[in-house]
Amino acid sequence: MYPRSFQDSNDDGVGDLPGIIKRLDYLKWLGVEVIWLSPIFPSPMADFGYDISDYQDIHPIFGTLADFEQLISAVHSRDMKLILDLVPNHTSDQHPWFLASRSSKDNPKRDWYIWQDARPDGAFPNNWLSVFGGSAWEWDEKTAQYYYHGFLKEQPDLNWRNPALQQAMLDVMRFWLDRGVDGFRVDVIWHLIKDEQLRDNPANPDYQEDYGTYGQLLPVYSTDQPEVHEIIRKMRDVLDTYQERVMIGEVYLPVNKLMSYYGTDNKGAHLPFNFLLISIPWDARQIAAAISEYEAALPADGWPNWVLGNHDRSRIASRIGLRQARVAAMLLLTLRGTPTIYYGEEIGMQDVLIPFNEVQDPQGLNMPDKNLSRDPARTPMQWNRDEYAGFSSVKPWLRISETFAEENVQVQQEEPGAMLFLYKRLITLRQLEPSLMTGIYTPVFTDHQLIAYIREAEGECSFLIVLNLSDQPCCFTTQQVKLAGRVEISTFPGNEGNRIEDTLNLKEDEGVIIRLDG
Repeated sequence: MYPRSFQDSNDDGVGDLPGIIKRLDYLKWLGVEVIWLSPIFPSPMADFGYDISDYQDIHPIFGTLADFEQLISAVHSRDMKLILDLVPNHTSDQHPWFLASRSSKDNPKRDWYIWQDARPDGAFPNNWLSVFGGSAWEWDEKTAQYYYHGFLKEQPDLNWRNPALQQAMLDVMRFWLDRGVDGFRVDVIWHLIKDEQLRDNPANPDYQEDYGTYGQLLPVYSTDQPEVHEIIRKMRDVLDTYQERVMIGEVYLPVNKLMSYYGTDNKGAHLPFNFLLISIPWDARQIAAAISEYEAALPADGWPNWVLGNHDRSRIASRIGLRQARVAAMLLLTLRGTPTIYYGEEIGMQDVLIPFNEVQDPQGLNMPDKNLSRDPARTPMQWNRDEYAGFSSVKPWLRISETFAEENVQVQQEEPGAMLFLYKRLITLRQLEPSLMTGIYTPVFTDHQLIAYIREAEGECSFLIVLNLSDQPCCFTTQQVKLAGRVEISTFPGNEGNRIEDTLNLKEDEGVIIRLDG
């Protein structure tokens, strides 16, 4: 969840930790087992919390350490777990480490960041670009050197080649683990180590003008360096000194490169985030091929994971439409591996139009002609019909969808056919059935409309999942599996309970889970 947008408890228009506590019973009712929070640490908020000025405290806008301890206790008392967003690639330029680093060239923390002389002609040290636009190098007048920032200039990158910095960040992990945190989602984990020679990145031959300017180059020297896996192993070693802790790594890389982040002997990240369902077109053949490629590439004992949306990408219901979003939910919650749900997806929240004069996201502000603001996917949770959707009693930090009165938790909890109940029923079925939780995945059939696959575990009921990823009706029949069973869940509830023999007729935008005979 994006804490700024989940629930405001103190009437300042921004979500906070007491607000999350207020809504824990809803999450428990839905079937959520683990909560991942975007950053809640002290920050100047240049990038809304991803520019951290103190790794060992809570930003006052979200509450206090005492509020956090209450949240941990409340989560654990409900047999749920809590994961924090760890941002180890960069700090705020207001962090005491960076203030010391930029104070002089001989300061002990100078090498905690990446400093470099200008080229002889005064140009940037190399051609590396910032994800948020422009050069990734910022001139510091006082010490007459450039510092590297892969994101905003207010977010200087840390130098993970420095042993003292490594130790300090591992101590940050221990600080939160000692307070009961169940693990971390590690931000931009593939950025942590940069090429030691700082070589220029090559041009991207596939760049298109509607991309962000960062896409002009291939970041082969500024990201995904071999030494990053040594760092991840050290993080994993820290986690392994505690019981049942998890590390999720944010990695936007092709499947073959993603797999290396599981580490040698699976001692890297437990779950390198799999963004395939966010990144590829919503096309049956492409999705089926991507699932098979991912399953085949997994290392021995590597556990898969899937995600449809997050705080950086357009919401799934906006990308593919509300009707297909129901099919997407069924896909997410029946694939093998841990599913991650972005808050609001369970009620079909869509991107909200944010006029440019209200845009707050630095990515959108820095590249105004690219329409790259992430604000539309970060709007407040829609709880009820009250003014401001029950999120707050005052005007929120971002505007709320104009359709919130019809699309909110309160309304959907009263409608058994609503998106919310589809999510709840899918989660419940998944948690009850070993075949869906840990069973194997076997592809059955794919064409230009359909994806069909089986989930099964030895000695347990087997399930055939058939998804129509199109807006046209279709028919499914195959000789590869005996098609006999009962519809357990359908995206059209009226079809549930129907017996299926030999042939399955699907409406447009329909997905079904069939409990197979035998």
